[in-house]
Amino acid sequence: MDMYQKRKIRAEKKNNNQEEKLTKVVLNWYPGHMLKTKKQIIEDLKLIDVVVELLDARIPKSSRNPDIQKIVQNKKRIVLLNKSDLAEDKETKKWIEYYKNNNITAIACDANLGKGIKEILNQIEKSVEEETQKAALKGRVKKNIRVVILGIPNVGKSSLINRLCNKKTTIVGNKPGVTKQKQWVRIANNIELLDTPGVLWPKFEDETVALNLAYTGSIKDEVLETIEVAFKLLIYLYNNYKANLLERYKITESELDQIDSEDENEKLYNLMKLIGRKRGAVISGGEIDDEKTAKIILNDFRSGKLGKITLEKVNEK
Repeated sequence: MDMYQKRKIRAEKKNNNQEEKLTKVVLNWYPGHMLKTKKQIIEDLKLIDVVVELLDARIPKSSRNPDIQKIVQNKKRIVLLNKSDLAEDKETKKWIEYYKNNNITAIACDANLGKGIKEILNQIEKSVEEETQKAALKGRVKKNIRVVILGIPNVGKSSLINRLCNKKTTIVGNKPGVTKQKQWVRIANNIELLDTPGVLWPKFEDETVALNLAYTGSIKDEVLETIEVAFKLLIYLYNNYKANLLERYKITESELDQIDSEDENEKLYNLMKLIGRKRGAVISGGEIDDEKTAKIILNDFRSGKLGKITLEKVNEK
């Protein structure tokens, strides 16, 4: 029995309890403290003027909490498509247009590189411009704009806060009605940021959402089996970004012909082994280390070495 047949048997067994696996993922991501966190966010929002919702530009749907509108309600909201340097520019522009058509301002940014920071600050001020003008007409003193960043785990909230809170920022300190643990940081002359981001868990409505979060690293690799995740990502990439794969791993059409099979899964598993061989993931006896190969594929995707890739398109809504 070869490696593919063994893997196929393992896969069939795992597919029988796929729903159970996803349920475990949900339990891992939606523990008791999630409800407490959600309540805390709702309480914090009483002090907030503008909500900044941070999404992953590669998976704008999977990386958002469907209850965000209920939580935010009538607060001013700006959507940031973070890690835009890893997503296809044309697809990110489509998402920005999609949000615009739904009366929500969206901005492409990259918290690690500092891309879009100036535009974010400008948009925060612009979003409350009307209220500020009305207050001025009534002779009210111009108050600082209070902002909070919301998003799912590992989407880049801390990196964004660090970018916004540069060395020139000033700790404002505790505000009336705010617990002592909270601090506000002045990130511009009239903008104060709650220094603790609000964590909103995603909702695993189907396997696709869980996998998208696993591909991008929002779910820890220990939660779902790395080889299975990488294999399913490889299927998507082969069907949608084949040229990226061939270029990254220096695979020729001739080599593809050699691993071809009537069984599509077998062909792609052979492709996975070929990638492993080309990247040096070989163990004793000349066998390919599937685990190492899987990590190579996932790391190459997450780091952008496979090029700019968007997993969720607007027209697939």
